[in-house]
Amino acid sequence: MVNVSDPDAATQLTELGPLGSTFDTDDGRLAAFYSYPQNLERCWVRANMISSLDGGATDDGKAGGLAGPGDRALFARMRQEADVILVGASTVRIENYSGAQMSLAERRERQGRGQTEVPPIAIVTHAADFEHDARIFTRTEIPPMIMTCRETVPEANARFGSTAEVVDASGSHTDRVDPAVVLAIFAERGLRRVLSEGGPSLISLLTEHDLIDELCVTIAPILVGGTARRIASGSGEAHTRMRRCHLLTDDEGYLYTRYVRDGLGGE
Repeated sequence: MVNVSDPDAATQLTELGPLGSTFDTDDGRLAAFYSYPQNLERCWVRANMISSLDGGATDDGKAGGLAGPGDRALFARMRQEADVILVGASTVRIENYSGAQMSLAERRERQGRGQTEVPPIAIVTHAADFEHDARIFTRTEIPPMIMTCRETVPEANARFGSTAEVVDASGSHTDRVDPAVVLAIFAERGLRRVLSEGGPSLISLLTEHDLIDELCVTIAPILVGGTARRIASGSGEAHTRMRRCHLLTDDEGYLYTRYVRDGLGGE
């Protein structure tokens, strides 16, 4: 049960199913539900999104408008597990992103897994059209990685080279970012536990290229109507079979789902 007078209070979650149990988000058990597979030899891409009951990825234009305390706890847990956080440029602007933040205990836990204390934010963008005083540059311990196309690299370096690492992530087409190249760059750097936080265009791009290994979707007990986009929205299509790993719920009626690509481990 959430204590509404304390925004940092733990949320009680229940695992649905015959062997399900109830636990608090701060009692240490949440990590077992969201650990990455061990000894990864390639990037494992986990996408984490939230949706309204009627399929909208945003409320009043922002995904944050759908979130509750439980979703925020899972959001933080998934960030803590990740080597790198992959996000689209529009989401960075709309959600006013800053760098990831970790507590002292979280930093120690990450060090114990051989990770950096704080995961970097990697932004997929074709234009690199950010404001210089955006929080992603001014409120971060680690400079963000701007994953852009070859044609944009000179301009991006000129504008943001002092506050970000500009990376050429284009493939055979120099005017667009190739998500497979992005993952290859991560793998070369040992950043194999990838967390993508969207938005819909990036999730659609990863889906189209068959690069999502795991999808975590929070279903908010909210109807939004209007023209809100789905969690994956783009021109490309795919048909990737997934299997359910777990289903959690809380007293506010949120559902927390985790699906893994059929045929893979990860539980």
